[in-house]
Amino acid sequence: IQGSDDKGRRMKRKEKNRVAAQKSRKRQTEKADLLHQACELLEQRNRKLRREVDFLFEEQRLLTEALRAHEPLCPIMHFLLTPPPSDLKR
Repeated sequence: IQGSDDKGRRMKRKEKNRVAAQKSRKRQTEKADLLHQACELLEQRNRKLRREVDFLFEEQRLLTEALRAHEPLCPIMHFLLTPPPSDLKR
């Protein structure tokens, strides 16, 4: 009778361990899936930010080009760069 009790306990323990191992593997898989999703989202965001950086660099280049073309024609710039007339009271 005791031999069959030991065998029954071992079988129960084995089954319990099997179920625990399955749950553990399932949790690991779920965690890996979540990490994969987070990674995908971060990669998408990175791509979007890189496109934005490229756009901003191009906008800066165009605005710098426009400013350089405008500077020689700008009366305000000429006024600011022209030295003041010498003092006439002398």
